[in-house]
Amino acid sequence: MSKFRGRGAQINTANRFSQLAASREQVESIDDWGEADPATRYIEQEGKSLVNKVDSPDVGMFYSMNPYQGCEHGCVYCYARNSHEYWGYSAGLDFERNIIIKKNAPELLRKFLLRPKWECLPISISGNTDCYQPAERQYRITRRLLEVCHEFHQPVSIITKNAGVLRDSDLLSGMGQKHLASVLVTINSLDESLRRVMEPRTTTANQRLRVIRELSDAGVRTGVMLGPMIPGLNDHEIPNILEAAANAGASFSAYTFVRLNGAVKLIFHDWLYKTFPDRADKVWHGIEDGHGGKVNDSRFGTRMRGEGPVAELIRQQFKKFSKLYGLNQDSWELDTGSFHHPGQQIRMF
Repeated sequence: MSKFRGRGAQINTANRFSQLAASREQVESIDDWGEADPATRYIEQEGKSLVNKVDSPDVGMFYSMNPYQGCEHGCVYCYARNSHEYWGYSAGLDFERNIIIKKNAPELLRKFLLRPKWECLPISISGNTDCYQPAERQYRITRRLLEVCHEFHQPVSIITKNAGVLRDSDLLSGMGQKHLASVLVTINSLDESLRRVMEPRTTTANQRLRVIRELSDAGVRTGVMLGPMIPGLNDHEIPNILEAAANAGASFSAYTFVRLNGAVKLIFHDWLYKTFPDRADKVWHGIEDGHGGKVNDSRFGTRMRGEGPVAELIRQQFKKFSKLYGLNQDSWELDTGSFHHPGQQIRMF
């Protein structure tokens, strides 16, 4: 059973960059049972940079920007947890409790786009953490980033699992019809009981399907991300998720095979054996079978697809049912040719 309701991680793992960091990875005494779960803390910072070049060849993006570090959604499998250690926090509960707010992100983006050497390429929002996590309701930084992108005709792609994206339908609709925006909605289970424990502070699958439907109806190219697929937990849901997303209006799809890199290995293992003791061994060994006996693979090309019979079955299922439901059938690209500085005439050729 989860000790911290509404949290994905149930422990704080040690920070590999800190000699002084303390962690609690096992319950050692009865006093530990009463540990408090403090409220989420928003830490405002003035950042020095925002847009990062993506050198990894297998993530499908050129540049990314993340207005928030850490994520209150609490997805227990999230690979981004490890990045929180760079800020002096744990990848475990700290990742969900201490959210760093890059308050000047819109100003940093404007400064970046005004650079004379910027040759327009799409920028992904949420390459690391979800830009529509709960903090966005208060800070509205993602909204302001979209306003800057709209002003410059800078194409953006968004990946999210939060229905808060619908707040910005007005901007996304106009940008989408000009091929300046696309949205990928993550759905990895239609089972509400699984979502509540695996992604405790996210919106329901029905709400995410509503996002796909409403954005698609508004002229935004919208797809579904099945990520991650976890053997023995949610991999059997591939056909149903793809069918539901296609019926809601999704036009493209993608997936990832679970990988437990860095401290995420400890966090997920602790969560799995506490939450699903009856099938934990089966799930854990299934993940190992997909990564050559390990639970993580850092090699480009295989790290997010896995290999071996289990990963291959998932790949075949995804390919078969994506085709069956008409996903990934069109050739569509974000428009990089209409980028211009405000007040500058749009390039015609």
